[in-house]
Amino acid sequence: MKSLYLKFVVITIGIMIASGVISFLLSNAYYQVKLKPYNDEKNTQIALDIAAFVNEHPSIDLEAYLENIGHIGYHLYLVNPNGENQFFGSPFRDNTLSKSTIENVLNGEVFHGMLQFSDGTFVTGFFANELANTIGVPLTYNDQDHALFLRPNIKLLFNEMRTLFAWMLLFAIILSIIMVVLSTKYLIKPITKLTKATKTLSQGDFNVALDIKRHDELGELSQSFLGMANKLEQTEDIRKEFISNVSHDIQSPLSNIKGYTNLLHDETLSPVEKEKYISIINGEIKRLSTLTRQLLLLASLDRNEDVVKKEVFRLDTQLKELIKNYQWLIGEKGFMLGYSLPETEITGDTSLLYAVWDNLLTNAIKYNSENGSINIAIEQTEKTVCIRFEDTGIGLSEANRKRIFDRFYRVDTSRSRTIEGTGLGLSIAASIVKLHNGNIQVESQENQGATFIVELPIQ
Repeated sequence: MKSLYLKFVVITIGIMIASGVISFLLSNAYYQVKLKPYNDEKNTQIALDIAAFVNEHPSIDLEAYLENIGHIGYHLYLVNPNGENQFFGSPFRDNTLSKSTIENVLNGEVFHGMLQFSDGTFVTGFFANELANTIGVPLTYNDQDHALFLRPNIKLLFNEMRTLFAWMLLFAIILSIIMVVLSTKYLIKPITKLTKATKTLSQGDFNVALDIKRHDELGELSQSFLGMANKLEQTEDIRKEFISNVSHDIQSPLSNIKGYTNLLHDETLSPVEKEKYISIINGEIKRLSTLTRQLLLLASLDRNEDVVKKEVFRLDTQLKELIKNYQWLIGEKGFMLGYSLPETEITGDTSLLYAVWDNLLTNAIKYNSENGSINIAIEQTEKTVCIRFEDTGIGLSEANRKRIFDRFYRVDTSRSRTIEGTGLGLSIAASIVKLHNGNIQVESQENQGATFIVELPIQ
């Protein structure tokens, strides 16, 4: 049962049915144990009073008297030893009665048909308008023995059943309350656990545990909550690592700038040494500027500001220009460069996409193996274009592959420096590609090179 709504409906209907059935069974038990003997005793006394009144008033018109009692609300059956019988009041549904029963009553015994009448455990037997479900008492009239059988009609019985119906209603209410409390606890308990886990998470403790094994909306919510907690823990770890890395990256050039600035105060320095120190200072300033620029760009992408200025341009021309700018470095390192760049037009932001290609190419150069190769290719379909940057470098482990595009993430020490060593380059590239409604992925194995694939829509 995967739906909480369906589960709630089923439980509610189940409570109504179960409480009704149980209360009915309990009421029947009450009828069998308490009400049935009481009703038999009460009607026996009524029948005995009628017989005693007839005995005390022999001059009474028996038929008129019994007819009057029948009008009050009773079914009556009178039989004498000769087998002559009469019915008074409303007729019985079933007039079957054994001869031995009649003979026993004529001989002075009292017949407790109501107490002996059986219809299972159901209270419906109380309403059975049958001659066998009566009280039989001996009656003497004009010195002749008679057998009188009596039972109240339905109207009188319903008045007497008010107590039973009240018990049934009370049982149903009590059972419904108990079942609702238990079912509500079952439904609310996971929410209580989630509330407690939320408070724990808000205090910075990400080690929350939820042992909720359900297959409804609450189960899905619990799984999502655990996923969120794990993601927040990862984000917090990345944030701490980022602060540490950025602090180091900022502190290092600042220390160099301060140190070389102090050296410039030395009047014994030659002009060549001064020029060297000034060049180092300018390099460190450029390094800080690049870091700041990347952080500002990342902030703009995070806020989803209108930073994308799309236009139609030749992608192959842009990539050839990129290759031309790095041709000297590729040649200096002795790499083999190959490319397949057919004429391709796309719509996008030229400067942002150039930053993506620049990042991927510099990574391919930086992490390539000695005498390695780099291959760049464009593969175009009807609606999309794929750009592949393939190198034969150190590759990526499975763990690094999963997080290579995470913001502020740096891989192991052997590959610890992305563009400008901030760990932001690939994250920025992924954000730019996403803003162009594309996707970026990597195919790589450790020590077997890496292939970065960017897929962009043509329009």
